[in-house]
Amino acid sequence: MDIITSKDNEVYKNLKKLKTKKYRDSEGLFLAEGRKFLEFKETPKIIIFKEGVGEEILEMAKGHDCRKIILTEKLFKELTSQENSQGVIICYNSKINELDKIEDNIIVLNKVADPGNLGTIIRVADAAGFKDILLTKGSVDCYNDKTVRSSMGSILSMNISYIPESEVIEFLKEKGYKIIVTALEKDSIPYTKMKLEEKNAFVFGNEGDGVSQDIIQSSDEKVIIPIYGSAESLNVAMATGIILYDVRNKLENR
Repeated sequence: MDIITSKDNEVYKNLKKLKTKKYRDSEGLFLAEGRKFLEFKETPKIIIFKEGVGEEILEMAKGHDCRKIILTEKLFKELTSQENSQGVIICYNSKINELDKIEDNIIVLNKVADPGNLGTIIRVADAAGFKDILLTKGSVDCYNDKTVRSSMGSILSMNISYIPESEVIEFLKEKGYKIIVTALEKDSIPYTKMKLEEKNAFVFGNEGDGVSQDIIQSSDEKVIIPIYGSAESLNVAMATGIILYDVRNKLENR
């Protein structure tokens, strides 16, 4: 196992660059932090330990056949994104834009901007049994460290793709999807009354602006989540969870 003590080390410098989206995109790599990621079967490219990390974490890492390195506490502190790090960071190959692998029902996110929201949506989508998420370009990077952390590992099992907003409707229509959007329109119906087809695309919008008018106007059905109290609206991640679990219930009871 290599021990890196210098900030001028090439491997270390390249790992630090992965904190930027530009470098993550160019290298096809991203970082995930925490011992939980050692529990997943996904094979890492590199596992990075903080000097003096506990034996339990080192033992957990033995199940992964990949390069392993140790950083001094000072170097690790510059790489970590957490205040109370568990002392392990995993570098993975990214799997963006595998549009050809999209199957069945799909979640479409139209310029979702908050990384924590995206991570939570990835997590709840995985929990509800969905595997495909399509984001319009302009959405937050799914490999942002806060997104990865909020996904609690579900980022590893989801098929996530990005597509220009101008192309998303054409893509969905070409693939035979019924397009169901969340929108406050006059002809919107309660989400519990939505009708599902064989293939459905569920569209959720930006935290402030919602789904774009172009997508709304091209949709097949518009749905809302009724508000019964004094709350003005629901967080997009919460709204996604409510609707996806209703969809899962409908699919299970067909």
